[in-house]
Amino acid sequence: MSIEFIYPEFEIIRNENRCISCRVCERQCANEVHSYDEKHNIMKCDESKCVNCQRCVSFCPTRALKIVKSDCTLRENANWSTETIKEIHKQANSGGVLLSSMGNPKPLPVYWDKILINASQVTNPSIDPLREPMETRVYLGKKPSKVQRKKDGALDCTLPPQLELSMPVMFSAMSYGSISYNAHKSLALAATELGILYNTGEGGLHEDFYCYGENTVVQVASGRFGVHADYLKAGAAIEIKIGQGAKPGIGGHLPGAKIVGDISRTRMIPEGSDAISPAPHHDIYSIEDLRQLVFSLKEATEYKKPVIVKVAAVHNIAAIASGIARSGADIIAIDGFRGGTGAAPTRIRDHVGIPIELALAAVDQRLRDEGIRSNVSLVVGGSIRSAADVVKAIALGADACYVATAALLALGCHLCRTCQSGKCNWGIATQRPELVKRLNPATGSERLINLMTAWRHEIKEFMGGMGINSIEALRGNRLMLRGIGLTEKELEILGISHAGE
Repeated sequence: MSIEFIYPEFEIIRNENRCISCRVCERQCANEVHSYDEKHNIMKCDESKCVNCQRCVSFCPTRALKIVKSDCTLRENANWSTETIKEIHKQANSGGVLLSSMGNPKPLPVYWDKILINASQVTNPSIDPLREPMETRVYLGKKPSKVQRKKDGALDCTLPPQLELSMPVMFSAMSYGSISYNAHKSLALAATELGILYNTGEGGLHEDFYCYGENTVVQVASGRFGVHADYLKAGAAIEIKIGQGAKPGIGGHLPGAKIVGDISRTRMIPEGSDAISPAPHHDIYSIEDLRQLVFSLKEATEYKKPVIVKVAAVHNIAAIASGIARSGADIIAIDGFRGGTGAAPTRIRDHVGIPIELALAAVDQRLRDEGIRSNVSLVVGGSIRSAADVVKAIALGADACYVATAALLALGCHLCRTCQSGKCNWGIATQRPELVKRLNPATGSERLINLMTAWRHEIKEFMGGMGINSIEALRGNRLMLRGIGLTEKELEILGISHAGE
């Protein structure tokens, strides 16, 4: 045994009375955990490779398998946890930066769970969403701050470019390369059917998906991968990605092993070359620089498409958003510290950024105080897990929410948090053809449609219970929220009262 050996995190329990050595588990596991011993006609397993993706458990025809967390642990220490010791051993052995995927798993506060929603009683009757009109449609983009009239006195209804959503949710940025072709197609099909949008991420737009342009947000990141005139014109909106919640302040990296075939062509870089996005945009070092890029993109698309600026939620986010609102951007997207990712340095993912709930409340209040809230729409993401989170976000001031991890879970993701390995057993975060084909786009899109349809029903139920019949009436309506178990400072930043007040 090597000095850094630590017992595997998971144990595979195989019921020998049920196991028929059909070898399904062996065929389904991309991590090569399971193997067949022909001499003894039994299945074996190497638990050190198991990531607990549950693929073998799901497909075992006799239910002979289960995966449990190992009870073999190091000596307890409140300061030096087993996870910390394992990470030190890994770095001492490799000399490399630790990589992780998905969002921050640390037991930090989840403010959504400490916010409660109001309901109508007696004096303010509720609304039955099954029998009365309930408007979940939203429009994202600049709005006039006051009623405007033409010279003849008629109302001037001219608006800058707007994004119309059937409900206040969009599928967030996940690049082609970090997720598979079939995963992207699932998102595109579902967004089109639902009347919402999905985001290409920074990997460009595959030629097969240009037909979904009216339901697509195309992203311009620091690496400018796949960015060209036709790409910009293909989408319904353009998003300038400055940062993301899982790794604020740093760039991105897609290993060369994933830059093959269509990914190479779509990103417009040679096969096998690493796709490295630098931390800064080398043409943006001030709000004035950002304004120049915003209007360059508007000029390139004949001022027909709204421009989104996406930033990570960081300590001075309210001041940053104030500057972005003055840059000419139509929409600000803010990604909280629990936002998912295909790969990020573990230390950055777990220790940089702030919760989206606090960032959203601070930004909405700052823009209102400065009288520029109508200049931009706010879209927030970073662990939006349910319709309840969406409703709370809208009441805190958001116009809409970005959803990514929840969408991947609907596609079959089991949150094993090994996306960076490229061995996703569910065909989502992989480019291996034999794994990609495991995700059927028709089935995937159907599951996404079901999820969003369920959320839309729940959003209507929430609004009806509050006596509200439109998203617009809910937006920024913090009187509908109460905190529980929060400090005075937290309540002050959120702009809500404590339960019972």
